[in-house]
Amino acid sequence: MNDIPLVLAFTPNYFIPAATCLYSIIKNSSKAEKFHVICLLTEELPLDMIEKLKRLTGDRIQYSFINLTGKLKDVYIDERYTIAASYRLLLPDLLPEYDKALYIDCDVIVRNNLAELYNEIDLKDNYLAAVYEASLDFQIPYLHSIGSRPGEYINSGFLIMNLKQLRQDGMVTRFLQAAKSDGLQFPDQDVLNKLCKGRILALPPYYNSIRTFFLPQYKKDFLNYYSEEDWNNVQEHGTIHYTGAKPWNSFTVKFRDWWDYYEQLPTEIKNEWQVNNKMYTLYRLYRTAIGSFFINSLQSTYRKLKRNTKSFQE
Repeated sequence: MNDIPLVLAFTPNYFIPAATCLYSIIKNSSKAEKFHVICLLTEELPLDMIEKLKRLTGDRIQYSFINLTGKLKDVYIDERYTIAASYRLLLPDLLPEYDKALYIDCDVIVRNNLAELYNEIDLKDNYLAAVYEASLDFQIPYLHSIGSRPGEYINSGFLIMNLKQLRQDGMVTRFLQAAKSDGLQFPDQDVLNKLCKGRILALPPYYNSIRTFFLPQYKKDFLNYYSEEDWNNVQEHGTIHYTGAKPWNSFTVKFRDWWDYYEQLPTEIKNEWQVNNKMYTLYRLYRTAIGSFFINSLQSTYRKLKRNTKSFQE
């Protein structure tokens, strides 16, 4: 069985989220499945961090570390994101030895077997496989401005990329040209949506469940594009993509899930990071029966108040 190419892009200060994401992937795949993890970096990763990653995953993963400093000089980068977010646009040319590859953001907890998906999927002549977002009303004007439509806009945090087809069609050059535009809210994501439109294979939403997929107040919006069964699958085993607030900095959707995986990391990896004591204390409280009941009650009350306020305004 060949190793499965899996790509992450991050800066050294994102080492802990990256390690936590990788650990969740390993925990949710069989021991027979092996990965080739390609780390796209904004600067060299210290050797001790590399060795700790290797010890975390053992012989299940072989690593390649590619420093891409200066490779995207002319690409527009929104101040909310790092240059690493746009590295995925280079993948067809960076990985000529592969016909397809998985790409995943680091702010993700995987709860599905990615190896099974990779081995079973047939991309045909599609450029990508990805999850379409369930568009919210306030997002629609922007979608129209970039030539997209509600229900036809993917989130690029999890992709299966048809590297062979993208290379054949010279798409990297087109990606980089389009990425120079300074009017994009989500630079790499908007580029992929614009240039791959019509050649994207839809994945079930549980493979990349963004924040709104878990919140009851957005269920109606979700069901405009997906089924009740899809909603239930997301709640039960959706891979959690922490778009927006991050659980290591804020109390957010599926807060405990991220910390549960973090807690299982070896101490030598945790020591690479100054933990947010407020968030960690909240997590420890959340793990108790009383704390969980109290926090869940507060969340429920907040959501009801928010819904009532919205109804009143309408």
